Amino acid sequence: MGIKTALPAAELGLYSLVLSGALAYAGRGLLEASQDGSHRKAFRESVRPGWEYIGRKMDVADFEWVMWFTSFRNVIVFALSGHVLFAKLCSMVAPQLRSWVYAVYGALAVAGTMGPWYLLLLLSHCVGLYVASLLGQPWLCLGLGLASLASFKMDPLISWQSGFVTGTFDLQEVLFHGGSGFTVLRCTSFALESCAHPDRHYSLADLLKYNFYLPFFFFGPIMTFDRFHTQVSQVEPVRPEGELWRIRAQAGLSVVAIMAVDIFFHFFYILTIPSDLKFVNRLPDSALAGLAYSNLVYDWVKAAVLFGVVNTVARLDHLDPPQPPKCITALYVFGETHFDRGINDWLCKYVYDHIGGEHSQVIPELGASVATFAITTLWLGPCDIVYLWSFLNCFGLNFELWVQKLAEWGPLARTEASLSEQMSRRVRALFGAMNFWAIITYNLVSLNSLEFTELVARRLLLTGFPHTTLATLLVTYCGVQLVKERERTLALEEEQKQDKEKPE
Repeated sequence: MGIKTALPAAELGLYSLVLSGALAYAGRGLLEASQDGSHRKAFRESVRPGWEYIGRKMDVADFEWVMWFTSFRNVIVFALSGHVLFAKLCSMVAPQLRSWVYAVYGALAVAGTMGPWYLLLLLSHCVGLYVASLLGQPWLCLGLGLASLASFKMDPLISWQSGFVTGTFDLQEVLFHGGSGFTVLRCTSFALESCAHPDRHYSLADLLKYNFYLPFFFFGPIMTFDRFHTQVSQVEPVRPEGELWRIRAQAGLSVVAIMAVDIFFHFFYILTIPSDLKFVNRLPDSALAGLAYSNLVYDWVKAAVLFGVVNTVARLDHLDPPQPPKCITALYVFGETHFDRGINDWLCKYVYDHIGGEHSQVIPELGASVATFAITTLWLGPCDIVYLWSFLNCFGLNFELWVQKLAEWGPLARTEASLSEQMSRRVRALFGAMNFWAIITYNLVSLNSLEFTELVARRLLLTGFPHTTLATLLVTYCGVQLVKERERTLALEEEQKQDKEKPE
């Protein structure tokens, strides 16, 4: 109720003013904290010289980000540029062979980066799941896929298999886990699709073409086999009108985002500050809330940049890859919370939707979410922090359904029905604001640390009550209302578009 209801323009303007002022105030506190802490002993390891000509240091606490855009930047650009070049030559000379060119180039790149023994290790997992797919038993394919994934996530098998990598380098562990994990998910998708469509007679060659597509190989996103196979098998694909312009725009946005992050880290040390809890405890409440929020926003930006670069190459290859995750700022329900849309689609198709159905019943939803987060725990690597993260997010997802069922209960449903649609939207936005901070708190556990999460929760909910708590909820409420207005506008535009396309 109230989803398509517009609020007065003056009210939305007030929300924008409050939100902008609060973000500016919190940003100012973070900037001052970054300047005050730049010379602290605890910051020395992760705050290094940056723009020396203006005396600015840079937050380099994120090892992966620094490696991507320093020592491994040229390697990444060289590998992806080679892929684009060979793909273009193939599309001009022999477009029917383009899937083979993708696979051969990807396999050679993997062998050159990680060594031939690592390539043979992955081939053995591919062959094992291919053989399982021939038996036509989905439960066997899923079980074997999870067993293969566990072998890359748990000792002693993980230590033994990591020995297949040739040499040592900075990103070795990241590439090993990324390439191995995504390989297992892709092979499992292939096996399950083969069981679902036995009449299509997929071959081992189809699996290898799917798995060794280089842009997706190490970091994803993952496309389910049916989508990838359909798109890559087109002999003469045709680009939609304006597609090249959109590809250029996406590439440009990725470059702008990389530059923006670089500039941001010269002024705001949001990744280093949480490591010094004594310093964090001295921050004002507004700066602490901004610090927690900015940590999740950065993780989204990081994923958006990674997928943006990869998706640009994939779209040049006439593929329609999974889009970057939804921005954390626009999230106020657990059902839409994910940081990898490809893995989310994989889990929904093969586990969550398969068990949960329409996700409208409490018991099936509980079983579906428990199974989904159990596999997610295995994907992330079982440990205490991951167990806690999975439990909290599984609880949040189910709690939303319980609240929804409670809202449909007679007395509460009649109470809401007595409200105007605008007031109903305001009430729901208030619950969305509380949910927003539950999402931030639950995900800080894995993105930062349990100690930092406890400090944030204690300051915002206990020691800061009622002033900080209510002020934070007010600002978040304003943000949720602006997000809802954006969603309402997009929904109306989509309806108008569909009405125009209907035949008269």
